[in-house]
Amino acid sequence: MDQPRSTRLTVLVPFAVVTLIWGSTWIVIRDQLAVVPPSWSVTYRFTAAGVTMLAWALIKREKLALDRRGLIFALGLALSQFVLNFNLVYRAEQHITSGVVAVCYALLLVPNAVLARIFLGQRMGRQLVLGSGIALAGVALLFVHEMRLSAHGPTQAAIGIGIALLGVLSASIANVMQATPTARAYPMVPMLGWAMLLGAAIDAAFALATVGAPVFEPRWSYAAGILYLGVIGSAITFTLYFALIRTIGPAKAAYTSVIIPVIAMLFSTVFEGYRWSWYAGAGAVLTVAGLVLALRARRPNR
Repeated sequence: MDQPRSTRLTVLVPFAVVTLIWGSTWIVIRDQLAVVPPSWSVTYRFTAAGVTMLAWALIKREKLALDRRGLIFALGLALSQFVLNFNLVYRAEQHITSGVVAVCYALLLVPNAVLARIFLGQRMGRQLVLGSGIALAGVALLFVHEMRLSAHGPTQAAIGIGIALLGVLSASIANVMQATPTARAYPMVPMLGWAMLLGAAIDAAFALATVGAPVFEPRWSYAAGILYLGVIGSAITFTLYFALIRTIGPAKAAYTSVIIPVIAMLFSTVFEGYRWSWYAGAGAVLTVAGLVLALRARRPNR
């Protein structure tokens, strides 16, 4: 019997790369919230990402032009992924810790699975459901741990969590869009490049209307953070992640978001002196166990 596609190296390697990179971005985002309004930071990030993607498409000699249907699809992807999702992420981190935001995004597998069932007809088999249940139990323990550490009051926590969950929903919509026939009809790199630049343009218009003229912090770590988040944390990772969605489906691909909080906690341990608790340790073990079980699950027939 052939092994499930999701346990092959062609899936596991990009899966690992995406989780490692995105697990590190939470600390970088946190560093960018001091001076520059979130909307401008998001604008700079996706300008850098979009330019990188289109430059890569030119190097690969891929056609950059999109027809009307492609532009409409790119605009929808821009709004859901590169405008709503990331503006909500940055704003959530103004109310709650990056760890709580990361744990909220671990719930991405739930709307991904539901929307994939509704719009793509993809069902979750018993093993995938079981793995998801174990992983969500781990997420619950991680959430308890982060909330116990949070210095924010209950009102601020509720606002931050609500904002983060809206971001999760918008990200899920973008995820499912990538598994549709329309997405597969266009080369991924130029499509993502235009979506990122369209998103950056909308982000800039929103920032100009709400917080005024552009602000850029003259600090080398801020500029380096923009490049890291734009080139590595967006251009590279979204290409790999959306390819995973097309290969193993939105439900399994969403397991990157389940394991990312654990990776983020490991980075925080090294760079921020993060202290583990029984809740965090047990949660990490359960999320990894659920991940392994889910990735070994075979896709059921529709």
